[in-house]
Amino acid sequence: MSRVCELTGKKAMVGNNVSHALNRTKRKFNANLITKRFYIPEEDKWVKLKISTSALKNINKLGISAVLKEARAKGFLAK
Repeated sequence: MSRVCELTGKKAMVGNNVSHALNRTKRKFNANLITKRFYIPEEDKWVKLKISTSALKNINKLGISAVLKEARAKGFLAK
């Protein structure tokens, strides 16, 4: 499975390791992802999502229903 947040679309970025001598080698900055189950009372079902920790903070702040609605509007989730 890919390392992409299902709600925000965050994914790995590419950068460089820079040594003290300023030698540069390619590296990857992976998104901080977790797999978590959420209960959606409107649909009366559990949903398993792979989300970033920043998306989890948004869910705690706004609620799962509002965040899912916003993600569907942006096209990150299927309806």
